[in-house]
Amino acid sequence: MPERPIVVFDVNETLLDLDAIRPTFDRIFDDPAALRLWFAHLITYSQALTLSGVYVPFTDIGGAVLRMLAATRDITISDADAAELTDRFAAMPPHPEVPAALQRLNDHDFRLFTLTNNPPETSGRQLERAGLSDLFERRFSVETVRCHKPAPKVYHWVADALEVDPGAICLVACHVWDTIGAAAAGWQTALVLREGNAPLDVGPQPDYIGQDLDAIANQLIERHGDGEGDNT
Repeated sequence: MPERPIVVFDVNETLLDLDAIRPTFDRIFDDPAALRLWFAHLITYSQALTLSGVYVPFTDIGGAVLRMLAATRDITISDADAAELTDRFAAMPPHPEVPAALQRLNDHDFRLFTLTNNPPETSGRQLERAGLSDLFERRFSVETVRCHKPAPKVYHWVADALEVDPGAICLVACHVWDTIGAAAAGWQTALVLREGNAPLDVGPQPDYIGQDLDAIANQLIERHGDGEGDNT
């Protein structure tokens, strides 16, 4: 039986439902596309800043992108608007299948961690409110290395912290930019096909692909051991 990998999870959208913050965008922009446009810009500018050697906390970038998107539409963002987005972002619920899928992986002796662009305090609030915090051995935040995923430094740092070969880690994410970064750093990868996300047929390909976390958990358990508490 292949060696069971350590499983590291992206948080935003992979585990937690990004649509929970949609009401804020619907109210401010009255445009169903605004949420996804904001999130795409958030990722773009977090990566642009990282490539430029500049670190800004992910939540600060999110607020700046909100104001930038509003400015392009002659909309003014109030302090109350920004606070509402911050509160909703910190309280996103898990996707319906996530708690049980994580528990099954725990029951099959997989070691579970998170790796997020969020600051530690934001990630902690998110997982606590979602009722998931006790399922993970440790939470990793890019704030420690002061650059955002998919910078190679992030994945190498996690492997060093866990004191394992990169190939012994599997990243689970619903964003291809994240699986590309992890694969380039030598990790195994699993792509969850959340709404609006799909495989990219260039670059490193995921080792696992599933429609939700149940499907990914099933594949990991099938490949790396099928018995509860199995330690082979």
